[in-house]
Amino acid sequence: MGIILVAGGAGFIGSNLCEVLLKRNKRVLCVDNMSTGEKTNLESPLHKKNFQFIQGDIRDSNFVKSLHSREINEIYDLASPASVTYLTEHPVDAATANSIGLLNLLKLAHTKKAKLLFASSSECYGDPKEHPQKETYWGNVNCVGLRSGYDEGKRFGEALCMAFHRELNVDIKIVRIFNTYGENTSVQDTRVIPRFAMQALLNKPLIIHGDGKQTRSFCYVSDLVDGIVRMIESNTTGPINLGNPDEYRVIDMAKKVIAMTGSSSKISFVKRPEDDPSKRKPDIGMARKILGWEPKVYLEEGLKKTIEYFRKMLGKNNR
Repeated sequence: MGIILVAGGAGFIGSNLCEVLLKRNKRVLCVDNMSTGEKTNLESPLHKKNFQFIQGDIRDSNFVKSLHSREINEIYDLASPASVTYLTEHPVDAATANSIGLLNLLKLAHTKKAKLLFASSSECYGDPKEHPQKETYWGNVNCVGLRSGYDEGKRFGEALCMAFHRELNVDIKIVRIFNTYGENTSVQDTRVIPRFAMQALLNKPLIIHGDGKQTRSFCYVSDLVDGIVRMIESNTTGPINLGNPDEYRVIDMAKKVIAMTGSSSKISFVKRPEDDPSKRKPDIGMARKILGWEPKVYLEEGLKKTIEYFRKMLGKNNR
């Protein structure tokens, strides 16, 4: 049985993926440089016999070369920061993880004749002028904006994957991930749901950028991981959108989180950041048709689990 390499496996989505693969009796090699990964996310996997963790950076070519001796037959590239604040404060990390890091993994995939799944992003669409967003839409991205290290990093990552696929016949899978939430999210994550959940549980003001009328579509992490696994097992290259097509205004999400936490928090409005998308809603027609996939977890169910997770993490931090 070959080894499945999960790059970024100590992160939010990566650690959830590792758990699912282990439940399917797969051999998992988790690699993470721990810049945004969490050791607590690996507490359960580390006790499994089919799991190994190595701290390392996929941008380090010598480190990735050291993996060539292993029997790797699948690679999931989830090794990219995603929290909005981190992206704008560390744009070099975002840009190089999705270019230099991905290049090293593609070379590994070519040598090992392994499948490689690249976790791209809905940020490829930028502030979209098409709604909902289909995979055929080329996007509206500011290539020199505050978020460009991540946005253009993902767009270049897709191009690099397709170059390896066309020239070297590497078996590539590309998924464009929309807003995802759930357990194993860092308490420092500044995306909408984790930020609101933490602020509400601490009875702090929920900070909304602009008037809050911008929309997002939220997919629970177990649904997303199911889609990712289906994608790597499919015969398609992609890209394919993975996300929940249910669309919510940010201000309505803030009110919902306050109600579900029983918080005394108020809502506070601040200036909207540059290039903040006005709308986000995936067209998942391709995922339904090709992968037989669609989200199953309703927002209220997923939010309840997520809020309880953050409540537990706050309890641990306060001991």
